[in-house]
Amino acid sequence: MAFEFETKPKFVTFDMNGTLIKFAIADATREVLGDRLPAEIADAYLQATKAYRIDECMGEYKPFRQIIANSMERASRRLGIEYREADAQAVYEIVPTWGPYPGVTEALNRLAEEIPLVIITNSDTADAARLSANLKAPFDVVISAEEMGTYKPRLGAFEYMFDKLGVTPDEIVHVSASPMYDHRSAATLGIKNKVYVDRGFEHDEHWLGYERITDIADLPVLFGLPRPAGS
Repeated sequence: MAFEFETKPKFVTFDMNGTLIKFAIADATREVLGDRLPAEIADAYLQATKAYRIDECMGEYKPFRQIIANSMERASRRLGIEYREADAQAVYEIVPTWGPYPGVTEALNRLAEEIPLVIITNSDTADAARLSANLKAPFDVVISAEEMGTYKPRLGAFEYMFDKLGVTPDEIVHVSASPMYDHRSAATLGIKNKVYVDRGFEHDEHWLGYERITDIADLPVLFGLPRPAGS
């Protein structure tokens, strides 16, 4: 299992939150709201905030703290629970404390020996810097939504990345755990070489034409690198 490149890609580009970083916003929301989030509607509330986050990302740019606040306010109104701005701020402040999934740091460092790594993330610039530092791997470029002035899955985010890196779609490999935020747009814009890291929180959309892996240790293998002994 490996890519067959006509020419070596110039970069591997990564979604960060949910792909490399364990994006535990549902757990953070439960923790902040505590008993004010009734058990019988908790799952519905968390699903609603997730849906509203992507809806907010599709509009005009606003800081990610506002994405969180708006999504929580809309979900609270829909499900009839009290919304407090301080709750949204508390959830936002937890975000940059998250660390990588197991095996991510090792796989990234292995891959970085062969090809430059890039992050394109729906984070604010300061949080993107903190979270990428938590990965303990060498990234050539970290592109934030704040820098781009837009969020994935909007096509402009990927077009900004092409311009920033000076590449065409066939000169990168894009890696993400989200068909919804990343791979649909990547496919639309002609990124042929894509990797879906199946973390179990979205459905496989294999028709988008990506390589699917469930173990991040398989990522360097796709580039023809051997698996480390014992992995």
